[in-house]
Amino acid sequence: MTEHPMDALDRRANELFAGRVVRKDLVRQVKVGANVPVYVLEFLLGKYCASDDPAAIDAGLEVVNQTLRENFIRPDESEQAKAKLKRKGQHRLLDKVDVRLVASEDKFWAHLASFGDKYVHIPEELVYKYERLLGGGVWCQLDLVYNADDDQPQKRPFYIKGLKPIQVAAFDMDEYLAARAQLSRDEWLDLVTRSIGLEPAHYDLRGKLLAVLRLVPMVERNYNLIELGPWGTGKSFIYRESSPNAILVSGGKVTVAQLFVNLSSGRVGLLGMWDVVAFDEVAGLEMSDSTVVNMLKDFMESGSFARGKEEVPTEASIVFIGNTSKPHQELVRSAHLFADLPKAMVDPAFLDRLHYYLPGWEAPKLEKRLFTDHFGLVSDYFAEALRQLRKQSRVGALDRDFALGSHLSARDEKAVRKTVSGLLKILHPDGEWSHGELRDYLEFAMEGRRRVKEQLKKLAGHDYAKTAFSYIERDTGHEVWVDVPEQPDEIDTSAPVVSGNGAAADAEPPSASSAVGVSTAELIAGGESSKVEFKQTARVNLATKQRDAVIEQMIVKSVAGFMNAQGGTLLIGVTDAGEVFGIERDLKTLGSKQNRDGFELWLTGLLDNALGPTGTSRVSISFEEFPQGMVCRIDVRPGNKPTFVRGGNREADLYVRLNNSTRLLNTSDALDYVSSRWR
Repeated sequence: MTEHPMDALDRRANELFAGRVVRKDLVRQVKVGANVPVYVLEFLLGKYCASDDPAAIDAGLEVVNQTLRENFIRPDESEQAKAKLKRKGQHRLLDKVDVRLVASEDKFWAHLASFGDKYVHIPEELVYKYERLLGGGVWCQLDLVYNADDDQPQKRPFYIKGLKPIQVAAFDMDEYLAARAQLSRDEWLDLVTRSIGLEPAHYDLRGKLLAVLRLVPMVERNYNLIELGPWGTGKSFIYRESSPNAILVSGGKVTVAQLFVNLSSGRVGLLGMWDVVAFDEVAGLEMSDSTVVNMLKDFMESGSFARGKEEVPTEASIVFIGNTSKPHQELVRSAHLFADLPKAMVDPAFLDRLHYYLPGWEAPKLEKRLFTDHFGLVSDYFAEALRQLRKQSRVGALDRDFALGSHLSARDEKAVRKTVSGLLKILHPDGEWSHGELRDYLEFAMEGRRRVKEQLKKLAGHDYAKTAFSYIERDTGHEVWVDVPEQPDEIDTSAPVVSGNGAAADAEPPSASSAVGVSTAELIAGGESSKVEFKQTARVNLATKQRDAVIEQMIVKSVAGFMNAQGGTLLIGVTDAGEVFGIERDLKTLGSKQNRDGFELWLTGLLDNALGPTGTSRVSISFEEFPQGMVCRIDVRPGNKPTFVRGGNREADLYVRLNNSTRLLNTSDALDYVSSRWR
């Protein structure tokens, strides 16, 4: 076996979760030729290879491979296995077992998928003990015996003597929480990312959160998620391979009996059996009749369904997964992001039940480099942690720090709160998180729900007109609007601008006369200096003709640089050569308010997000018309303390205006600068 160097996180994981972590590349090694889910393989690897000792791993791998050779049956070897069982009389197998009741015989029969027999005797007490055997099948370790001595008309000699579903034998939540508390949020996020098989070094914070969000249905009860995007991005992997508590239904016809209850037999369907029911290839999903859609719609809202005259509550989460037929940009422009769903599902009342639309087009196509070779939590152990955390709720976690904006309906609020609750339970099961981390999750949750709402607005604009999602920071009263990256901005003209004391601010921009007493024309003529900087645009990348977050961030850095130096003026709409270019191209990206008020509203929100209310209070914004176009002027007063720029991952960077450029200081230089600048 090739040795892999362990990094710091590997060592910490083995120290804190001894016997509960496994090297994920080993799973890929043993999976070759073994058509079993990853959690089954990791069940074995967790027993024999949960170590950081290369010799122990080598020995364990041999045991795992031997177990697979002797106990796992490939479907084309089923007849050989039956002959071997007849000769030996008893054998231990790894197989997927599902059970059905044959009413005419008043008997349960087990079906072993790989063994290839539909009439295997199973004791009733095992059926009642593991009811999921009746709902789509469970991978199990089982002892099978051959007994043909029974005096029965039709010989059915295979008997299940003992059976144990593949799941963690024992789980201690206190130990899990204590170990998690020893890691930072970023360390834990990386470990979770590795636990689902991906290497975090290849993903930024947003990419990791998108991957982790696929786990929310497993930890949050009655959560409804949809992910549509290109093929090959691993959308179905988690639900098919990584958890014994989820079932993946691939295309085909869906019936009331399959999902809810079979009235003739009384057998409860998938939604009563599983924590997560995921529908793959949803474009090909066929509802048997309108009753299925209506019942599913009611279930997604209430978490219960009718069984005869009784109401049956369950906690199943629902996931819809599928591929998009066109690039998402084209769908946004010409149709809507639900265009590839079956016609029966393109119903606003049905789609409004979705809590999150995960943008599958942002996930990279899976290739070898994206898979991790490092240690992650054993899948069945992690799945059990998520299952036990389902009993908890963090839907009220936002209330102390944030209030949700006026455009969020009751359903929107519920969706946002459930997403935040799920992310907190996955990433902060010990209940400890920072204000900035909570803000990250809130914005992420609002984006996914707004993506649903924007499509509903296209389908039924009169009912879903309010999509300007925002939240208010309780400590400052500032309102922050949350964008959807692929959606053109539409700033609601009725939404008031909120000032630092929580009161509605005057919509009129500060006059130029209230700024530094040098005219804009004079500043342009004098060129760039330590106190003057030009930016041709604030939002639009002139090469791509598209809005660009990098361009926006450059505005933030320039303003922060002036604050941390001696103050200065930033002119937007002026080229580096001192020629007026105008902000008209930026205005066209502002949706319904393409004027200076809309620009100022957007700019204030941008600076407030990145610099905070104290930093934003030191800025004056004004506009001046020139024959060539309108220029936005930002006069910046020097700060009385350091102003840090918060990035997308909430890291804080210190920028300073030095000569005629804005520079990022490293930690050492920043400490020296702060100590000398603000003595």
